[in-house]
Amino acid sequence: MYSNRRNSQHHQSPILYRHGDVLLSPIATIPTGVQKRSGVTLAHGEVTGHSHRIQQEDAVQLWGRGNELFLEVKDASVTLIHEEHRAIELQKGVYRVWKQREYRPDAYVEVED
Repeated sequence: MYSNRRNSQHHQSPILYRHGDVLLSPIATIPTGVQKRSGVTLAHGEVTGHSHRIQQEDAVQLWGRGNELFLEVKDASVTLIHEEHRAIELQKGVYRVWKQREYRPDAYVEVED
């Protein structure tokens, strides 16, 4: 991996978590204007029926605004699971959640699992 010591002291890349076609990035706080959402599913697979979801149902809160999704982890840690991917442990905090998109000549569309 490339390392530039001179810049590494002043610039750190944000931590990103990839879980199949879902990407999460820690953020400082829950944005204003979002609304509570029910459930623990971050993305549902339209093709396979599998889903990217949090295993501990009472330990998280989902928030949304339009197509934007945010995950609040209330416990010390939770586990993000999916039938086809290795589980990922997420620490307490707030995360922005994105679903991978792909370009098609007429539009950008979310990748279907």
